[in-house]
Amino acid sequence: MELTLLGTGAPLGLPRPDCPCAVCALSRGPRVRAATALLVDGALLLDLTPGAALAAARSGHSLVGVRQVLLTHPHDGPAVEVPAGLPSAGRVPDGRELTLISGHRVRAVPMDSPGTGYEVTSADGETLLYLPPGGSPAGLADDHRAPYDMVVADVTGRPDALARLRATGAVGPATDVIAVHLDHDVPTGTELDRRLAAAGARAVPDGTTLYVGEYHEVPDVPRRTLVTGGARSGKSVEAERRLETFPEVLYVATGGTREGDPEWAERVGLHRERRPGSWRTAETCDLVPLLEEDGPALLVDCLSLWLTDAMDRVGAWDDARWADGGQAALRERTAELVAAVRATRRTVVAVTNEVGSGVVPATASGRRFRDELGRLNAAFADECEEVLLVVAGQALVLRG
Repeated sequence: MELTLLGTGAPLGLPRPDCPCAVCALSRGPRVRAATALLVDGALLLDLTPGAALAAARSGHSLVGVRQVLLTHPHDGPAVEVPAGLPSAGRVPDGRELTLISGHRVRAVPMDSPGTGYEVTSADGETLLYLPPGGSPAGLADDHRAPYDMVVADVTGRPDALARLRATGAVGPATDVIAVHLDHDVPTGTELDRRLAAAGARAVPDGTTLYVGEYHEVPDVPRRTLVTGGARSGKSVEAERRLETFPEVLYVATGGTREGDPEWAERVGLHRERRPGSWRTAETCDLVPLLEEDGPALLVDCLSLWLTDAMDRVGAWDDARWADGGQAALRERTAELVAAVRATRRTVVAVTNEVGSGVVPATASGRRFRDELGRLNAAFADECEEVLLVVAGQALVLRG
């Protein structure tokens, strides 16, 4: 099944008309994206957008052979001029199936928002799922018969939709996931590619022709990732973003609760509000057993609070106890943690702090914590396939 993406942008395109934002300013040349529209085997057009005939011609195709035009979502704005000879556009009722003269079968998939998704099956059995902007399937069975060969969806706008598809088996390890409906709320260029790769997806330029069912190397999602940065740098948001397309995540909060500290309770509440409702939370610093078990992806936030607890347990804040076995006991605990990270089979994203780039702590215990956290970060990073440094909300790839 041949699929040509006549456009890959949001309904208003990218850049948006008269928008002064930085992403729109950078969306020039090959980064320009028209509203998303798909041409399937030259016979089926999914979404009719302005300039569809010209976009097809630029990609070396024609709309002359199109026998069916289907819309996935309400199209606001001025009416789109229908090219001569093109059938009128329509929508298939949810759950209904349409068989085209070309041999394609099209089934309408209900969404959790206004719009319709389409499951397209070719005469040779290749399967494609196309979802509208801002849409997530609301009618897939929990035991989907087989993974789709390709999914074309709003990955950046609705990452939870991809998580749902993975949970039901509709997206498997070999499914080619293409991100479309790309808007200006996500950075373009290499940053977009990096974020999509973390979700096991990719983006392609307008006019690209893909072949559904043809082998394509799926982006390799790192199994162990360390995210570091300063206070309020955006490192926790970056860590959460890396797992938002996973069907199950265990969020490990190492900070615990602090009685009588409303500011800390507010911080914890803000973190909880950001997380998807399907994530589970465990408040513990006992990380080694979790790493040794099989289970869903782990998000550990954060290693600096884990170290604080570990130093509390060995009395590392007191100079005498530090010299009399405290240092050796702490090094043993950190070595156990690093060994567990090395051996784990789970997907792990861990957050930590960079505390060695600022003012030198005034106390010996403060300097001790800074030094030990630096050592822990370096040892933990050695066991990770990817290491990110977040500065002012921007993720810099140090490894991976």
